Amino acid sequence: MAVKICPHVYQVGGSNLSHPDDCCIYLVESEQECALIDAGAGKGTERVLGNIAKCGFSASNIRYIIVTHGHIDHIGGLKELQSKTGAQVVAPALELDAVEKGDSRLTAASWYGIDYQPVKVDHIIRQDSETLQLGQMELVFLHTPGHTPGSISILCQCAGVKVLFGQDIHGPFNREWGSDIDQWRRSMERLLELEADILCEGHFGIFEPAHQVRQYIESYLRRY
Repeated sequence: MAVKICPHVYQVGGSNLSHPDDCCIYLVESEQECALIDAGAGKGTERVLGNIAKCGFSASNIRYIIVTHGHIDHIGGLKELQSKTGAQVVAPALELDAVEKGDSRLTAASWYGIDYQPVKVDHIIRQDSETLQLGQMELVFLHTPGHTPGSISILCQCAGVKVLFGQDIHGPFNREWGSDIDQWRRSMERLLELEADILCEGHFGIFEPAHQVRQYIESYLRRY
């Protein structure tokens, strides 16, 4: 079932919520407009939609599906979710070869035994700190390369709480995907400077309050 993280933010997918292959999938809501952050691998899409309904929203409330990067466990469900919600797909320019062309080297689809169905991106994120309006809420897209060249993190304010969506902070890293550990370290230092109250991570869930967010990110900086 879905997990309410704070006002306006829910977890609706993940290894324990939708399918073992799924990344954590988050829903952000403002004025009945919703955005999904990532789409999972695609094997648990019906469960994701069911969890959205348990939060009190319908498929038609989903206005955007935001891609943080082009790995299959984050984009495998895009095609079906877009079809069932009518949402616009939002993705970074540097991840288009994965999302729109389905480059198997970049998606790592073979790792999961998934036949990825490429999706046309409606809104391409081309600039660092670009914003998107969701109801009364502003989502800020931060270019945080390292895991992949185009990886983004997302920052928003929810009822006075600073929420950071930092997918795959933990890695892993592979030259085949264009990983760069030096870029990743700089990205993590940038995220630390945000002093977020809540971190919604890509596979290990939610960290709060602020000192636990810092401890989590710093633990990986020490590891690598």
